[in-house]
Amino acid sequence: MRVIPVLRRGFAPPRLFALAAGLLVALGQAPLSAWPLALIGLVMAVLSWSKALTAGEAAWRGWMVGFGTFLVSLTWLVNPFLVDPARDAWMIPFALFFMCGGLALFWALAFYGAKRLRLGLPGLVALWGLAELARGHVFTGFPWAMPGYIWLDQAPAQLASLIGPYALTVLTFAWAALVARAVLNRSFFTAGATLILMISAYGYGWARLSQPLPQDRPQSIRVVQPNAPQREKWDPELVWTFYERALRLSAPEGADLVIWPETSVSVPLWAADPYLTEIAQNVSPARAIVGLNRVEGYQGYNSAVLVGHDGQPQEIYDKHHLVPFGEYMPMPALLERIGLRAFTAQEGYGYSAGPGPRLIDTGGTGLALPLICYEAIFPRDLRTDERPDWLLQMTNDAWFGTFSGPQQALAQARFRAIETGLPMVRAANTGISAVIDARGDIRVAIPLGTSGAVTSALPGALPKTLYMRYGETALLGLLTLLMVSGLSVSRLGTKTGHRTGAT
Repeated sequence: MRVIPVLRRGFAPPRLFALAAGLLVALGQAPLSAWPLALIGLVMAVLSWSKALTAGEAAWRGWMVGFGTFLVSLTWLVNPFLVDPARDAWMIPFALFFMCGGLALFWALAFYGAKRLRLGLPGLVALWGLAELARGHVFTGFPWAMPGYIWLDQAPAQLASLIGPYALTVLTFAWAALVARAVLNRSFFTAGATLILMISAYGYGWARLSQPLPQDRPQSIRVVQPNAPQREKWDPELVWTFYERALRLSAPEGADLVIWPETSVSVPLWAADPYLTEIAQNVSPARAIVGLNRVEGYQGYNSAVLVGHDGQPQEIYDKHHLVPFGEYMPMPALLERIGLRAFTAQEGYGYSAGPGPRLIDTGGTGLALPLICYEAIFPRDLRTDERPDWLLQMTNDAWFGTFSGPQQALAQARFRAIETGLPMVRAANTGISAVIDARGDIRVAIPLGTSGAVTSALPGALPKTLYMRYGETALLGLLTLLMVSGLSVSRLGTKTGHRTGAT
């Protein structure tokens, strides 16, 4: 008989308010990019935490905010299960609930800790930011849909070159907390501080955007988008159709380097000699970088290969940051028994990880840092001892559907350009392929769901950014400052409680 009241409390209006806040936060992500609504949602989330009377209730509200945010932001997660719906569609509700619910636990812990330790709004912002940092690292990490990404195409996005996306997310939380405090206390002083923070963020962004970009490199690149739908990509009757299409699109037209997407050559490297030779002849006098699988012993790799003029591999990069449940299966023997196999590995049993980030020398077009698909969502994967001249993402976003997934993947690639001050070249199987300059602006792009190719000068690089020099130093300093402020609030609250007799 006690179950019904518990269920009713679970869907009580305050928790529904928190869920609505999360849904609004998600609207700030691409493709909608409704950042004002996202900011309103964040303010609502802070107000919801402020009104929670217990740490347990605060955790519930934090979870509801997170669940709403990730449920909408990650709707594209259903698409891999629809490639073979007869086999995989039954897993959609489980995958979506456990993924979004699991990510929401990070926010629930932040809301719980701030309330339990009585850290006030500074502590909430600090723990919320720490939760986002943890989300990007725990179990290999999944920092998709960071709230700081709502600023893409707005001047504050340029702060990522100074402090990085995690610290930008913390500043976004801080802005929401200041607005919430101004509302709760009806404080003109706090409202003024909120305005100053926002003006400062825009001021830095406008100042950076007003500076001239470096000159383009004298070399140019050609990006090929064959547009092979995932259901058809490995069909034996169609696979060569897509190969021939990519080959036709690869006439260099003055380009020095032609780039194909991830796994765009369907045969493994050991059997690819005739195809690589044909590609080399077709793109001559340019060279090509293609994506294919590589087998070494009993291990398979998702690789990018620089093809020389003679059709031989000159540089090989093996993807090192693999997708859990997509490219490899944790506990494979157990999960295989219930029919779960890795999605993106052709045989379903997964890839092996390469040794780590490394640069490839593309000759006249300089040193490139390859990022295969998923790797471009991790800011930490772009740190190398030697600075590259440009970033290269080769991806197959056909897994992500035709709405939010490819748009959000492109948005994160643009942030990587801002953070590093380096141009990004993005070759995507079904789109969106693009050439992105060192401030994250798109020079040229091939629309989603179309086949085509584009030749563009390779944009120049800006000086090494402070974020790439010092990493998360600014974030850690900001979190420390907020935690000290939160502990001061806690100590003050405890003393006040003792004087007044409050618990």
